Amino acid sequence: MATDRQALASLTKYIVGSIDNAQAYDEPFFHLRFERVFPDDIYAEMLGKFPAPAEYRALPGRNKGNIQADGSSTRVKIDLFPEYIRSLPSEKHTVWDLVGRALCSKDVKEAFMRRLAPGLKRRFGDEHQDIGMFPIPVLTRDVPNYRITPHTDTQWKGITVQFYLPPDDTTKHIGTIFHGKNPDGTLNKATQMPFSPNSGYAFAVGDNTWHSADPVGAEVKTRDSILHTYFVDEGPLRVFRNRAKRVGNFVLHEMKQIARVG
Repeated sequence: MATDRQALASLTKYIVGSIDNAQAYDEPFFHLRFERVFPDDIYAEMLGKFPAPAEYRALPGRNKGNIQADGSSTRVKIDLFPEYIRSLPSEKHTVWDLVGRALCSKDVKEAFMRRLAPGLKRRFGDEHQDIGMFPIPVLTRDVPNYRITPHTDTQWKGITVQFYLPPDDTTKHIGTIFHGKNPDGTLNKATQMPFSPNSGYAFAVGDNTWHSADPVGAEVKTRDSILHTYFVDEGPLRVFRNRAKRVGNFVLHEMKQIARVG
């Protein structure tokens, strides 16, 4: 048990350091870019121990935009909460449980709140550091034909983070695109995150945080990443919604697992 606590403390400290050392950019909106999120040994273990395809659940997306004509989904997910990953084989459970717990830690949340202060202040004002945030880390897998059109995230969300998990740099071109606005109100492609190993980005959700992803091409086998979202956790409605959503997603996950076994 002591070893588990030490491993969690060590990984949490490393991720906090990655956040503190991330490069900040002001355009087209304030965001952070990461070049080395996890320790090399942990990252290698993550790549070698992805869950089996059957462990993931379809993520339909807005208006079921990820669902193809044959009923399959171009994006699947598994939440990195203990109740979701408890059935993973022990060698896989160990690393994903560790990663999920570290990402949900208070220290990591406070680091994001601190580094993303300009974006949070723009949305929430001078009291931005006191806004409650509810973390949900999700391991996602995209396959060819996945895409998402330019959008700003729902206002239920406070912070959006994505950590890329490719094995090499051969698919750098499939990273998330950030958009700016032209004087006439149309969007332009301002910059694109490289889909590189152990990298990623983070931003405080606002009305100006337009982003998208081009269709994933046939040259890509899988587009693996961790979407780590902090939902605004202020007021009875939001607090109830966040916890009810976690319970509801768990029920759907269990139903899928029962159907698979049955």
